[in-house]
Amino acid sequence: MAASVDSVPGRAARPAPEVPWVAMYHSVGDCSDDPYRITVTPERLDEQLDRLGRWGLRGVSVTDLLAARARGEGHDLVGLTFDDGYADFLDHALPVLRRRGCGATLFVLPGRLGGDNAWDPLGPRKPLLTADGIRHAAAEGIEIGSHGMTHVDLTRADETVLRAEVADSRAALTELTGVPVAGFCYPYGTVDRRAADAVRDAGYAYACAIDPGEPSGRYALPRVHIGQNDTAVRLFLKHRLHRLRRRPVPDLRAEAPR
Repeated sequence: MAASVDSVPGRAARPAPEVPWVAMYHSVGDCSDDPYRITVTPERLDEQLDRLGRWGLRGVSVTDLLAARARGEGHDLVGLTFDDGYADFLDHALPVLRRRGCGATLFVLPGRLGGDNAWDPLGPRKPLLTADGIRHAAAEGIEIGSHGMTHVDLTRADETVLRAEVADSRAALTELTGVPVAGFCYPYGTVDRRAADAVRDAGYAYACAIDPGEPSGRYALPRVHIGQNDTAVRLFLKHRLHRLRRRPVPDLRAEAPR
């Protein structure tokens, strides 16, 4: 069998692309009652994006980040993601993103349009975006991704629920926005091979987790939680630790389903 280019003696092997840095946000608003630490104030978000800019980094959607990395570029880009689709995104996050010239990916739940975060037993209840709110965010250039239909742990779902949460949510959001949905985000960050395969087979181009271990790659991208306590020093340390700990992602240049 012929040797591959990377194995030819005397020629340096092409390293796999390093894993991109993707920040994970949720709600942006009042964080005085925040038992799950999912909320940052608009002022803190503004400070964090300002700090990234001072370091020569700019926040973009995950699709834009991966496209740049596939071209061998984008090392000055950071993926910004907002999970759950909270209604406060329009009032508090979007103006900050626009002021800082940043893009983002918003992962929403088409099975809970206009509802609330009922999956959080400790509360507080936070309203979720309506269909019109999601279309508004999309019209402002925000990438819309799926967080499943109703926010369930896919590693515990049977085949019927898994299909509904993954494939049906993509179909619903594509119809709602008029744009094919490229990204998926695993509720609770939990993912196994079965869930990752279901996401790939449903036609998504990528999926975000938190710290997945195995599987890894385009369908289990790790992310770093960013919260209210992440001042400049903590943000810097998280960025540095991410670069030191993360192994390369071997398939970022691979062709993904369309």
